[in-house]
Amino acid sequence: MSVQTRVQQHRKQKVSRRADRLSPSGIRKFFDLLQGMEGVISLGVGEPDYATPWHIREAAIESIEKGQTMYTSNSGTPELRKELARHLKLQYGVDYDPVTEILITVGVSEALDLAMRAILDPGDEVILPDPSFVAYPSSVILAEGNPVSIPTYENTSFEISAADIESRLTRRTRAILIGYPSNPTGAVMSRQKLADIAELAADKGLTVLSDEIYARLTYGVEHTCFSSLPQMKEHTVLLGGFSKAYAMTGWRIGYAAAPAEIIAAMTKIHQYTMMCASTMGQVAALEALKGDQDCVREMVEDYNRRRLAIVKGLCNIGLSCFEPKGAFYAFPSIRRTGMTSEEFAERLLEEEKVAVVPGSAFGACGEGYVRCCYATSMSDIEEALRRIKRFVSKHRSG
Repeated sequence: MSVQTRVQQHRKQKVSRRADRLSPSGIRKFFDLLQGMEGVISLGVGEPDYATPWHIREAAIESIEKGQTMYTSNSGTPELRKELARHLKLQYGVDYDPVTEILITVGVSEALDLAMRAILDPGDEVILPDPSFVAYPSSVILAEGNPVSIPTYENTSFEISAADIESRLTRRTRAILIGYPSNPTGAVMSRQKLADIAELAADKGLTVLSDEIYARLTYGVEHTCFSSLPQMKEHTVLLGGFSKAYAMTGWRIGYAAAPAEIIAAMTKIHQYTMMCASTMGQVAALEALKGDQDCVREMVEDYNRRRLAIVKGLCNIGLSCFEPKGAFYAFPSIRRTGMTSEEFAERLLEEEKVAVVPGSAFGACGEGYVRCCYATSMSDIEEALRRIKRFVSKHRSG
């Protein structure tokens, strides 16, 4: 093919190759399908069924009434960054300079996007687990990098190991992206296994992007903040936010905490894309951190009751289910039905009006599973289980 022909073909192309490589979100596909359907019980979108606690909403309302509706600093309000640094020190014993090492973002999704664009050059590789959150490989692709997946399996608790990572290292490896507690599996990594990964990353000079949005949502196990591990603060981009623990999904407030050089690069990109996170959202986030934390404890206790109920119910139906130790997702196997995960999800929605997300939306190793979000009422969970039981009984293949 001549150079002129290639140029002509490129000019005819209406979208970039990067955009063309992206797959539509499997989560949003099913969210869109159920719009307009009556009587649907949604175990699909990962969103708390709680309203944001009143004291948090009240702080935001008051800020609006006072006319605090202007831009903030690109990095976020000094008050929020200072309080976040205090929180990270108190919770995990890791020190961050609120001026140079913390950036407030429009949700954790923006923080992830900024981090990838700040550290990757075209062709750089990022190692990540499969299955994992749908945005992980896409964020790498949008930054012109190449995602390198590590298969994970139920019989090894959907965990990755330092050996898994080391076997996939190449001269183009730039970073490792992990998210524990995990969406979609609910897996939580042990401190020792994370420490092994930390030692490898430090030895190889790799950056670890650690998505810890579900850090406060664990059940009977302790969360390990990756940057609190020995030597890891200088090698880690810590990603977090307020959406899950404080039921603040719609407020879109997240953050990144990282070495000053990386935060400076992320802030430059942030300046030209988002400018700053919403002023009233930052006020709400500040109140979330400073206010009474009983609301978080109460939600976690309630999620735990729902977790136990849905896992037991799915197993009783005959859908073996990995026991999640964090987040608010169950990830049952649907292999015995003989359906693919997408077929199972589509037919369950059509026949019984229960929305779940196909495991294949989260990577090749998610095939044979579906994700069920239990951040919904116990009555809805119980009714969804009755409908799923009826569906599985009708379609059982073995």
